[in-house]
Amino acid sequence: MADEPSTLHLTDPRAMRALAHPTRIRLLGELRIRGPQTVGMLSDVTGEAVGSVSYHLGKLAEHGFVREAPELARNRRERWWRAAHARTSWEPVEALADPERKAASDLLRRVILDRYVDRLLAYLDAEATLDPAWVRGTANSDSTLYLTSDELVELRADLEALSARWQARSDRDRPGADTVTLIYHAFRDPR
Repeated sequence: MADEPSTLHLTDPRAMRALAHPTRIRLLGELRIRGPQTVGMLSDVTGEAVGSVSYHLGKLAEHGFVREAPELARNRRERWWRAAHARTSWEPVEALADPERKAASDLLRRVILDRYVDRLLAYLDAEATLDPAWVRGTANSDSTLYLTSDELVELRADLEALSARWQARSDRDRPGADTVTLIYHAFRDPR
């Protein structure tokens, strides 16, 4: 997964901290989901002020998460932005020996988890308005497993392969296709 050219593998704690901002996570997500957009378009979608969007895009660009798309501009004043990569990854195990990197990784993971919760709550608020055909496929579950650390690594690989298989099948332009969010976590319970 991390060796794909469309994945940015983070190792720099400064980049992790830069991304660990709710507005930046949202902007990067919007560019990945909706494609290239202008500051004004992003402002409309997120409800953030134009100046705030510009500032946060600058911080994202500084660390290689987004880049300008000048070929889309109709004039010299119009600035378009695109996500530089389809995904961002990092290995928490790589940060264990470096307290600064561990703190940045934890901060980023917490901000992302908050975003996941926000998205799930928005779905729950909207569920009653959706076509039942879409609600039928909704999944919420958890499992308690008893695995070795090697088996947990194997489970992670299986989940990544399953996600990659469905990502390859994904096509936003296919008739009847709409945005679906897949979120999964697997971890040793610290109890």
